[in-house]
This record gives sequence, structure tokens and C-alpha cells, in this order.
Amino acid sequence: MLNKLSRNEACWCGSGQKYKKCHAILDERIISYAAKGYEIPERSLLKNPKQIEGIRESSKLNIVLLDYIEDFVVEGVTTEELDRLIYNKTKELGGIPATLNYKGFQKSVCISINEVVCHGIPSSRVRLQNGDIVNIDISTLYRGYYSDSSRMFCIGGVSDEKRKLVEVAKECTELGIRQVKPWGFLGDVGQAVNDHAKKNGYSVVKEIGGHGIGEKFQEDPWVSYVSKRGTGMLLVPGLVFTVEPMINMGKANIVLDQKDGWTVYTADGKPSAQWEKTVLVTDTGCEVLTY
Repeated sequence: MLNKLSRNEACWCGSGQKYKKCHAILDERIISYAAKGYEIPERSLLKNPKQIEGIRESSKLNIVLLDYIEDFVVEGVTTEELDRLIYNKTKELGGIPATLNYKGFQKSVCISINEVVCHGIPSSRVRLQNGDIVNIDISTLYRGYYSDSSRMFCIGGVSDEKRKLVEVAKECTELGIRQVKPWGFLGDVGQAVNDHAKKNGYSVVKEIGGHGIGEKFQEDPWVSYVSKRGTGMLLVPGLVFTVEPMINMGKANIVLDQKDGWTVYTADGKPSAQWEKTVLVTDTGCEVLTY
């Protein structure tokens, strides 16, 4: 339960306003949901205007980086070369690659090809080949704030089967984002994603989901894409998180590479696709911060 403040105290969010003019009405509504047994976000997860602006600025840099790398994602390039380009451009723009040295990850970007679901490690031994589908996941730290997004790329003559997977994965992300609105639930997002994936004959990875982001790279809430409508955390204005469902052509089962401890593959060896965007819950709907 949220700690109560007197109406004339300074608001807990750090805005400098009195509580009654800032979050009092919002808190009353949150408390009413909590009384009915719904999961509500901690106050620390709700971003104030200064934090939101910081995340927006970081997100602008993140978008620039994904736009920049697009011209280099071609047949024959090594994933190590792409990593180096991202590192250099991020530093040039005044940012820091958020994945670099994060929990031991030693690269500036995750590059996942075909049956690699996520967390693919760039390597000088891996070259993009004709027919590959590739996810490039860029995470950025800029002036104390994190941003995160990924896009899919098709290399050369990609099969119709793979191309459809890429397109449906993008549709799943967009449909999930449409469910992001104040006083909805995270489960609404997951239901929309899962329904669309299954309608097209695909499956959704269960073990890996989206996450909150802001002053930390990864924070609550954890976002499932196999959840049910009307369940999960209450969506409250100020909540920031990623929508990034991983859609498999075959079964949902995944395996972790035990040698590197990072790379996640589909268990059946069939392709997987993912798009990622960061969203902010607003008073009227949502704002897409990265795309």
C-alpha cells in the first residue's frame, strides 16, 4: 500500500509541488485498485517530468543509432564490425553502450541471427549471409538515463516464410503497444501479442520478456507476452517499459548456450524474430519513446 501524505506536503515524486496539486488524485485511484486486489506499481517506478525528459533524450540518441547502423547491415559484414560501429557512434554522440560490461557482457550491441532468439554476441567469425534475418538490439545510457530498442533486418533474398515471421513479429509489437493505456493492465499487452502470434501459427517465448527502464537498465515491471487480459500490473501514468515479444516460427521452447552464458536459441532450430520499443504510459494513452 502507498504511504499516505498530507495534502500540503511536498509530493513524493520530487516535482516540488504540493501533494494535493500533483499526485494525490492519481494515488487515490491507484489505492482503489489495490483495495480490489490488483497489482499496483511502486511509486519508484513512476517517472517524474525530469526523469521522463531524460529518458526521452536518451531515446532520441538510441533511435539515431539504429537509423545509422541500417546502411551497414549488409551481406558479408561481420557482427564484430557492426558492434565496433555502434560503439564508436555512441561515444561520438556522448552516450555509453548500456550492454558493454553489463553483468559480464563484453559487447556494445546484441545481434541475433535466424534461430538465435536474443543476446547474440558479436563476433569476427560471424558474417551476415544472404537469406539471414537479423535482430539488432541497441541499449543506450545517456546523461544518466537508459533507452532500449531493436529492429529486424532482412539480408538479400530472404524466404517468404522468414519474411512473414519478421512482419508478424512487428505486428505483434504494434498490437501490444495499442493496449498500453492508463488503468489497463500488463496482461492486456501479453494477450494481444499472443493471440496474433498464434493466429499466424507461431509461438511466443515465455521465459524472456520486456522490462521497466529509466535510471536503471532493467527494472520492474517484467513484461510477459503469454499473459491474460485484465491481469498483471496496473498501467499507471509515468510507468516506462519495453514491449519486445520474441516470436518463434516453431515451438516456444528455448535453450541457453552453456559456453557463453548469453546466447539464447530456439530449441527446435527454427527462426525467431523480435522488434522492441520503449513506451511511456501517459494520462491519455501511451508515448512511444524508441522505435
